[in-house]
Amino acid sequence: MHEKQEVLNELLGNFAELSANDVALSLPYWRSRKIVKTDFFNMQSVVCTDLALITKGLFRIYYVHPETQEEKNIYFFSERQFLVSFRSFINQYPCAYFIQAMEDAEIISINYTDLQYLYTTPTGWPRFGRLIAELFFNHSQARTEEFLFNTAEERYLKMVAQHPNIVNRIPAYHISSYLGIKNPSLTRIKKRLSQQKP
Repeated sequence: MHEKQEVLNELLGNFAELSANDVALSLPYWRSRKIVKTDFFNMQSVVCTDLALITKGLFRIYYVHPETQEEKNIYFFSERQFLVSFRSFINQYPCAYFIQAMEDAEIISINYTDLQYLYTTPTGWPRFGRLIAELFFNHSQARTEEFLFNTAEERYLKMVAQHPNIVNRIPAYHISSYLGIKNPSLTRIKKRLSQQKP
């Protein structure tokens, strides 16, 4: 419990300026969980009932193209980030995506009902709710704009900035899928960037 409280105090305090008392109020509702590599945090067509903080590991959010059955990676989430299918979570309707662990992972999660209760308390939790909604709106908008305004190389650099060492943690084809390119294009990007290093 002590370790979980320390993690929550740090991450929630930094994210939403929640006080130690705010975090203490929420402690009974957070659950620690281990998810082994390739297991799922949430499945397609299943309601996403939990919001999680990743303390260890890397996850991907992806969908399967209905005609080709090809998997398309949409987001990666790694340590010290929130993990959720947000529209499914806030509306409590079935998720359109799979959320899968790409490594053995550890999370701390809270249930939708418990979080809704915390939003009703006279604490910093209503502010947390606003900030988490803004965060995932920004994720969605940024992802859309990356494909409108950025080259594949720029998308690659942003991905690496958000998830350091990701290229050493998962197979290249997952990264290619996320960037919307094929593996040979990814190889050329990595080669070009390596040649630019002093």
